[in-house]
Amino acid sequence: MNSSPLRIGIAGAGFAGKFHHKNLRGLPAVTAGVTSSRKESREAFAREFETAAYESVEEMLPHIDVLDICTPPSSHAAYIRSAAKAGKHIIVEKPFHGFFGSPEQYSKEEMLASVTEELRGIRQTVDEAGVILGYAENYIYAPSIQREREIIETTKAQILRMTAEESHSGSHSPVYGIWSEQGGGSLIGKGCHPLGGVLYLKRKEGIARRGSPIRPVAVSCRTHAITKRPDFEDRGYLRTTYKDTEDYAFLHVIFDDGMIADVMTSELVLGGVYDFVEVYANNHRTRCHIQPVKVVDLYSPSRKEFEGMDLMEKISSNEGWIPAYPEFGWSNGQMYEMHDFVRCMREGKHPECDLELAIDITLAIYAGYVSADRKGAEVEVPRI
Repeated sequence: MNSSPLRIGIAGAGFAGKFHHKNLRGLPAVTAGVTSSRKESREAFAREFETAAYESVEEMLPHIDVLDICTPPSSHAAYIRSAAKAGKHIIVEKPFHGFFGSPEQYSKEEMLASVTEELRGIRQTVDEAGVILGYAENYIYAPSIQREREIIETTKAQILRMTAEESHSGSHSPVYGIWSEQGGGSLIGKGCHPLGGVLYLKRKEGIARRGSPIRPVAVSCRTHAITKRPDFEDRGYLRTTYKDTEDYAFLHVIFDDGMIADVMTSELVLGGVYDFVEVYANNHRTRCHIQPVKVVDLYSPSRKEFEGMDLMEKISSNEGWIPAYPEFGWSNGQMYEMHDFVRCMREGKHPECDLELAIDITLAIYAGYVSADRKGAEVEVPRI
């Protein structure tokens, strides 16, 4: 194994790019460059973190070993192909991929068919290049999920059902809520997280109990645009500026062993990010808390005392009792995912969260969109 640090180039100079860089600390890896479509953003990132700024991914590729894609989902497929053809390993932020045409012009069936074919092509490109792809779904690396994975593998538990959720009061991203940029609304933008957690745990159960992953075979789904309803009373605490996407979704998943999971997600929850996975097995029950985690309780008598400090994601005010995370990236798994990706890319191994899981998550979501258009009818999840 090469003893020199892994050179990582980050595409995207925003929130995700910054915490990816910060979670490389202590690892045999360095941020060797950054690129962004906005010159001022990439140059500010380069100054803050003492790295090189490049005008494009293509310009940066010769100088790196890994392309870390932290840009909006509409750019992911092109960057994956460019990196794979250049022989570079790949890290991809969530959501992994989607359909980026207008929902007024394309049916959900057309979207699912298109995404299925594009994912087939992406997998072929990555396989032929012989590179490693890590899908940055931090839920999977959260300490609570990894503890549950250990319990399942050790006891050979059978998961009978799961419930999971990610919700908060709305994304700060200016392109969130625009289908052509995000590939959907709450179901893909937030639902990819809890869905990733439940698909991962069933995958691990299948490997432990029968030697092969348990995978999703069908879904039922309902989506709603609650804040667009004429009878919604806006008090100013929830984001409402969604162009053509949903702000609530419920996804019912059926696995190939007949067991089930229910995933909820929305932009309708105040008080910070609300993330969990609850597992109901034949020999135990586990509540996996992602955010908030009751490790640090901080009391602030005035919002001025901790103004500007990042204490809890998406909390509206640093005042009163706050369930602050002890370190950003610890309880929600982002630190551990970067550790896994760097180790696997240096050793030539597949990470815990890989391309196959990313494909299953994406196809289950788009099968969900087809189901929602059919008022919740069951829809088969395609296999590649």
